[in-house]
Amino acid sequence: MEVRALCIKLSAVFLHVVPNRSQFFEYEPVTFYCEGVSHYNGVHKLRGKMKSCSYTNEKTATGSSCSIKNIYTDDSGEFICETEGGEKSNIINITIYTCWFLAGSVILESPAVPVMEGEAVTLSCRSKTTSSNFKAEFYKDGLPIRNSSTGNMTIGRVSKSDEGLYKCSISGAGESPVNWLTVTANHTETETDPSSEAGCHIYLIIRTVFTIMMVALLLLLVGLVGKIRATNCSPGCKCNCHDTGNCAAYV
Repeated sequence: MEVRALCIKLSAVFLHVVPNRSQFFEYEPVTFYCEGVSHYNGVHKLRGKMKSCSYTNEKTATGSSCSIKNIYTDDSGEFICETEGGEKSNIINITIYTCWFLAGSVILESPAVPVMEGEAVTLSCRSKTTSSNFKAEFYKDGLPIRNSSTGNMTIGRVSKSDEGLYKCSISGAGESPVNWLTVTANHTETETDPSSEAGCHIYLIIRTVFTIMMVALLLLLVGLVGKIRATNCSPGCKCNCHDTGNCAAYV
């Protein structure tokens, strides 16, 4: 019987984007990083094709990268990467806006991937038509929460209650589209199957006990066979019990 250990370290395929945000202006550069895959697996758009990335896929120390020097509105959508075995990464949704030179071109720079509880998060309100000195107002779930003279809003230690829809506005420039901020619990990178180390330890103990019982049973059977052969030898017989277990009478 083949015994297979259940304690397995699971590999993770993770997709992130630099700059880490989900809203871009057209013609801006962007790079996708896919951790845990070979460089030729690349990044795929779930709907439609992303031709801009087909010739810039490069191998990294932990996976692959895909750089786009000038991103276009057609590149908007959901992106994912996967291994040869079919293991898929998280999904990143980015949107590209064309209002580069027009009034009202405001975007909210917020993380494109979920942030962990306890981390610091900075939201930035950006416009292509205003100077560096402007006043920005930030909103969460439709309600104003903070004003900023720098265009930035920082949450020192993010919690689950900070999750929600955010947007910002700049006086004289307009309002950004909304963006969802996702907050996740802080987990360690290493996982086991079963889901806990306790389950793994219990399995190893059971496997060890099973092995000991099988060895003990084998020794018991060997002892019984030897005893049966010995009882077949009578005093009046010339025996070779160790070899055959049969008795031959004296001549």
